[in-house]
Amino acid sequence: QGQLRESGGGSVQPGGSLRLSCTADRIITSTFWATDMGWYRQAPGNQRELVARITSSGTTEYADSVKGRFTISRDNARKTWYLQMNSLKPEDTAVYYCHRLRSNSIVSVGSPGQGTQVTVSS
Repeated sequence: QGQLRESGGGSVQPGGSLRLSCTADRIITSTFWATDMGWYRQAPGNQRELVARITSSGTTEYADSVKGRFTISRDNARKTWYLQMNSLKPEDTAVYYCHRLRSNSIVSVGSPGQGTQVTVSS
């Protein structure tokens, strides 16, 4: 399957918002529809954390640390997955990755994207 590519990171003040996007090179529509996707983050010195996932049927799940603030979604027409991040906190600072998941699981498969840096500071 094609390379994943993230975009949309940046620097914001606490309380701000960002929307991250994830696309897959050369993905065909049927594959997009059948793909479960997770958004991960990793801060320096920390383990990688799965913050949100969305199944092919649209079921979503969030880590407690982001619940109520982050929203994962997908646009079938654009074949893009999104992570809308609101009410950002300094502890949300990390490199964010999208990574395919095995169907109806939290097991990642293949390679993640290169990541996009999110920095939250005043």
